[in-house]
Amino acid sequence: MDELTITDQTGRIDKVIAENFDDVTRSQAQKWLASGHAQVNGVAVQPKYKVKPGDVITITRPEPVPLETVAQDIPIDVVYEDDQVIVVNKPQGMVVHPAPGHPDGTLVNAILGHTKLTGINDVLRPGIVHRIDKDTSGLLMVAKTAVAQASLSAQLKAKTNTRVYLAIVHGNIKEDSGTIDAPIGRDFKDRKKHAVVAGGRHAVTHFKVLERFGDYTLVQCQLETGRTHQIRVHMAYIHHPVAGDPLYGPKRTLPNKGQFLHAQTLGFVHPTTGEYLEFKVDPPTIFQKTLADLRAGIDKTRVIR
Repeated sequence: MDELTITDQTGRIDKVIAENFDDVTRSQAQKWLASGHAQVNGVAVQPKYKVKPGDVITITRPEPVPLETVAQDIPIDVVYEDDQVIVVNKPQGMVVHPAPGHPDGTLVNAILGHTKLTGINDVLRPGIVHRIDKDTSGLLMVAKTAVAQASLSAQLKAKTNTRVYLAIVHGNIKEDSGTIDAPIGRDFKDRKKHAVVAGGRHAVTHFKVLERFGDYTLVQCQLETGRTHQIRVHMAYIHHPVAGDPLYGPKRTLPNKGQFLHAQTLGFVHPTTGEYLEFKVDPPTIFQKTLADLRAGIDKTRVIR
């Protein structure tokens, strides 16, 4: 059960819930208020109810309806595999795990069609310990056993993994390197987006300039934390959004079906051998072709949305 005591918050109850619970949208809050899963002082109220200081909002989250995750014969680019872990190079456009709107055709469906996972009870995200966005390409580690899942998850929590991305961003970054230390949470103005917000979750991204092209810059970004859309939000925050980003970037940008963001390097300690493993993959063809055009001084920007 989640609980919030009203202090200085004002306005409709559905709006207050959406603004104060990071993973709850306003429409979801309205549904929970109607079903009684969200209450004020132990009593069901309408979404239009105006909160008052001292009100106690309680949310009892309904049990999620599990999606059936089935094995599918979908080709995947396996970079490394043994009896504990599998490292894949996820293509741009592939969703990592089933979710509403994406019941199948995901990386998880492909993994289940490729290999057997043992001792992992998560039916929706079996073996998944971290994610990359649908329209981000690159390396992802997947646990094949419960032991591996516990170890990889612990490494992520302890921030001992290596996760390095390549990104083409808008503008000419003057600094050769830098660190963006800014908390990330749900964007209060647009619940589909995340933003740097007071009270957000701690988020740190280190960046290094690799090449400058005048209107664009190629950067290397290393994650210290792993918040939702972290690199995309942080680069937009310093006014250098990732090129092609449909959420955080401008409409006039480099043509692509998603953001120019690629998980290039991934390192972790093997769950059972203790050996440090590190993998690196080149960005997809469209990324490399765009870099070649930028190096040649070819301007191919256009309005793509």
